[in-house]
Amino acid sequence: MLRVLLIDDEPFILQGLKVLVDWNREGFEIAGTASDGQEALDYLQSNQVDLIITDIKMPGMDGLELLEKIRNEKLSAAYFVILSGYAEFSYAQKAMQYECSNYMLKPIEKEQLIKILQSVRTMHEDMKKSLQKRQKMERAYLARNMISLILGKFDDVNLGCIREHMSFSKSVRYIEIELDEMLLEEELSDQEKRNYQRKIFRACTDFLKEYADHCVFDVSSHEKIYDIGLVYCDFMAEEMGIGEKEYLERLHSFCEGQCSAPVAIMAGKRVTDISNIAKSYTTACMLRSIQGFQIKKKIRIYEEDVQVGTSGIILCKKSIDELVRAIESNNQEEITRCTGDFFQEMYQKNLSEKIVNLNISYLLFQLIHLASEQDDGVNQEEILRLISEGSFQSGGGIMRGSKDHIIRFAHTYGDYLTQLRQRVSGGVLAEIEKEVQEHYAQNLTLKELGEKYYINSAYLGQLFRKKYGQSFKDYLNGYRMEQAADRLLRTNEKIYEIAEAVGYHDMDYFVNRFIAAKGCTPAKFRKQAHTIIMG
Repeated sequence: MLRVLLIDDEPFILQGLKVLVDWNREGFEIAGTASDGQEALDYLQSNQVDLIITDIKMPGMDGLELLEKIRNEKLSAAYFVILSGYAEFSYAQKAMQYECSNYMLKPIEKEQLIKILQSVRTMHEDMKKSLQKRQKMERAYLARNMISLILGKFDDVNLGCIREHMSFSKSVRYIEIELDEMLLEEELSDQEKRNYQRKIFRACTDFLKEYADHCVFDVSSHEKIYDIGLVYCDFMAEEMGIGEKEYLERLHSFCEGQCSAPVAIMAGKRVTDISNIAKSYTTACMLRSIQGFQIKKKIRIYEEDVQVGTSGIILCKKSIDELVRAIESNNQEEITRCTGDFFQEMYQKNLSEKIVNLNISYLLFQLIHLASEQDDGVNQEEILRLISEGSFQSGGGIMRGSKDHIIRFAHTYGDYLTQLRQRVSGGVLAEIEKEVQEHYAQNLTLKELGEKYYINSAYLGQLFRKKYGQSFKDYLNGYRMEQAADRLLRTNEKIYEIAEAVGYHDMDYFVNRFIAAKGCTPAKFRKQAHTIIMG
């Protein structure tokens, strides 16, 4: 409802205006009344209105003087309508000079007032849309400049724009927020991941309120990481009277509550200025890469999970290099021996948990480098993470980052590097296509297909995405929808029978997937097709 202030020194005119039209029906509500200009000014000091309707002739401050004062002192941006018993052009001319929306002659007729109200409502809606569009463009421009800083690809123009429009504390850190897929029971399609990403983004901006511009959608340069970036400043927690860690816990709890899904937060290292935020971003990415080798945590903070003082760094470089060579040559016996030597050295040196994690991180980055040299067209960090999770889940009773975990991971990663060198993608993908065509109604998974064709499932998923531009699950669902559409056209099978035949046992899920693919329900699709044929 738009709020209206009525001003006239004659009470019966005020009362008449109140009952002349159905204000609510026209989208307005009477917020207040005043008998002269000064009383109206006093009201506007503490109240916001969208429309002011005032008589032009009043004792003390008249309507034109009130309009002039309001505009000059920027007391209100409300639309202004002046009522007058005088049809003199000079009055109307002066009123328009100060952005008066309309000038009405007394006596006021109902239809005339309704037309003016409709005109004001239309102008308000147009202005609101224009403002929203401008704000959206400004936010997008700001986000582009922010991403340039986060990725370290910026110049003085990017930095100047950010400093001009946003304020930062003396130290800042980059926070990565994303769906924790490893805690989900089923693999999600790309669209489902995107939907969750948007939900998380909305939750973050709702939580941040006036600092929503510090939150950026889709920061990662890699197309299949569905992340949200937050440039955190100390004053965000201070204004809530809490510490940084509690602030992140509240943010995490709010996001999970709003999205009804598990959320992971990676807080990069603290840096001294927004111009250094790329360093913090890099460390947040590091946390994402190594999380599969450490105890599962909803919130990871660089200083707690990775960073150690320079005086305490002990790197078992020789042992790590030997292990990397064993993995690269895919010598399974050597991998087991070298892993044992690596952990024995760390045990003998009595390294703390943080130093152990640092050594494991060094090993992982060496392996990512090896894989990237073979094929930099896939997300090697994501593959490493998936292999780690798979090796951890393949046997019970082992701890993340333990010797047994690293041995299983290293054996699998050695196979993966061999597959990279052999360039196995072409033949295997052709076989996978045939599997889908022949067995699309079955519960096909990348894990089972990878085992059948002796290729790492994480790598297979990346190869599939690289060739087809979509995940295996999306490809399978798309193929199933085409088969369902074909059956709808060629057979008289009931819809639930078709759903079962193409691999869906949940009727509602099948209908929703069909609508997403074809734009209508299966029943409507069949009816439209038959209508065209009969026509």
